[in-house]
Amino acid sequence: MFKRKHNDITASEEPRRASDGGSAAPRKHRLKAGAADAGTGADEAKPARRRLANGARSEAAVRRPDNATPPVVKERVTLSAEPTEALGHTGAAKTDAPTAALPEGGDTGTSGASGIGTGTAGASGAGSAADDGSGTNDAPGATEALPPADDARTKRKKDRKPGFVKRTCSHWYDRLMGAVSSGTLSGQEEEYSAGRTGRDYLWNTIGVGTWGMVFPVLTIVATRMVGVEQAGMFSLAFVTGLMLMFVANYGVRTYQVSDVQEEHTFAEYQVNRLITCLVMVCAGAAYCAIRGYEDAMLVISGGVYAYKLVDGLADVYEGRLQQVDKLYLAGISQTLRSVAAVAVFCVVLFFTRNLGAACVAMAIGAAATFVFVTFPLALFETPRSKGVSPGSVVELLKRCFPLFVALFMYNLIDNMPKFVMEGTLAYENQLYFNALYFPAHGILLIVGFIYKPLLLRLANAWADPAKRRRFDLIIVAMFAVIVLVTLAMVALMGWIGLPVMGFLYGLDFEPFRGLCFIMLAAGGVTAGIDFVYQVITVLRRQGDVTRIYLITFGFSLFVPILLIEFTGLPGAVIGYLIVMAILLVLLVGEYARIRMEYARADKEAAAAAQSQEAREHARELRELRKIRREGQR
Repeated sequence: MFKRKHNDITASEEPRRASDGGSAAPRKHRLKAGAADAGTGADEAKPARRRLANGARSEAAVRRPDNATPPVVKERVTLSAEPTEALGHTGAAKTDAPTAALPEGGDTGTSGASGIGTGTAGASGAGSAADDGSGTNDAPGATEALPPADDARTKRKKDRKPGFVKRTCSHWYDRLMGAVSSGTLSGQEEEYSAGRTGRDYLWNTIGVGTWGMVFPVLTIVATRMVGVEQAGMFSLAFVTGLMLMFVANYGVRTYQVSDVQEEHTFAEYQVNRLITCLVMVCAGAAYCAIRGYEDAMLVISGGVYAYKLVDGLADVYEGRLQQVDKLYLAGISQTLRSVAAVAVFCVVLFFTRNLGAACVAMAIGAAATFVFVTFPLALFETPRSKGVSPGSVVELLKRCFPLFVALFMYNLIDNMPKFVMEGTLAYENQLYFNALYFPAHGILLIVGFIYKPLLLRLANAWADPAKRRRFDLIIVAMFAVIVLVTLAMVALMGWIGLPVMGFLYGLDFEPFRGLCFIMLAAGGVTAGIDFVYQVITVLRRQGDVTRIYLITFGFSLFVPILLIEFTGLPGAVIGYLIVMAILLVLLVGEYARIRMEYARADKEAAAAAQSQEAREHARELRELRKIRREGQR
């Protein structure tokens, strides 16, 4: 039965296939597929096929010109019960695709080969074959291959604009790739404005806040996932890495930011930082060898040191952004690096439960943000730097050496109780000490949020003798702010701080309530120390504080050792407060001496200027009298 139908169809379409060329064979295969799908239901579908064929003939007749030859259409051309079902079985293409592909005025037989009139809709294909060659198929059920809902959804997807994050990342990628292809980063045009104080405060706060939260967050995660002992090992490694980072920084950041006249080029600051980073690597390797670290502690320390190395290297580029009054970009860079480090660390530790692998992954994540964000951003958004003078690099190393000694000695003093505990107490005491230290460190961070964006303005105010009284008022106001922040933190920790810490760490901190308040007092003292040191650096008298740090270092050697030997962890906290208080008193005294010295110099300069003015006035009077006498003669 099906064979006879197939022969009838192929006989009626032989002339058309002769003109088609290669379209006959595909149409034959599709007709066979339609016949196989029709099965025994072909007889029941005859009335529907007749109506479809009659409709196709009538529509073709309406559209046919007067001189056109009527098409030959067989009633049995469709072998499927429903045209749309046959479309699905034969796998025919969607209607809109072949319509667009048909050439203008081309052979109408291609409609069958391209899927418009495939064996499922042969009647409509025959009708269109007699049409003007436009490839339009007017048969019912074949004009829309996609439902209207799908079309609307596709249109909405095309019209939808990408989100802010996606647009920003795409723009940054295009800008970065364009700079790489052009062969220069520093030659690109700047896109972000400077002098936006509000934005500087916001992003500097976010950046410093996320950077400061890296240590406590990772300590909490390590405590939860690998236990108190390994978390204590991580804490000690992080503290040591922080000290090594100050070797890389070399105390240059404040000096660089306040270098408003650019006595040293940015290229010279970069060379200086590469040298100090190399020294940091050597110092870290030597420290691990001296301590005899092996296996787990060696890998943990190496990963943390590498992470802090990236921090130290990025600092000079973020300092450059601050130097040109784009501190908010530095804050964005610092935020991305800190978030990436935390995210990578947590993910790797969660899946591997290997603290060493997590530390190494953290360093890799930080390095990726430096390569793709921090480094190009600093070159894009700052003026092109001049060349490098070796003599200027050496001079920069000399000038900042007192800054480095002061900062390094300060951090050594600050962390001396932790190093003393390593040889005396178990590693879990490192965790408890650092957990109590984090709220105190929060005081330092909050105060830094307030005064660090003002460093450039402090330098400008000090450079103008007429504004030095305002400079003094800022100093007094900042000390008042430090006291208020410390008291607020004491109240917060006494209310809900300790229970929250216990929940985060999964430990009971209630027995350490008294030690927590002592540590908060020490935090207020350290905030004052940091601020006074920055002010002395702005005055360019950083060399005067080296002696003070050496004196305090002597106290830090025996005070914590004696107290820790007798009382353990409480002795470490109390000794920390005593040593920090000594350092603050000495620094404030040194600042007062320097300020009084400048005040005397200002008075002497004012007196000299007044005397010079009086002499000039007297000379002018003498000349005027001489002119008058000559006029009278």
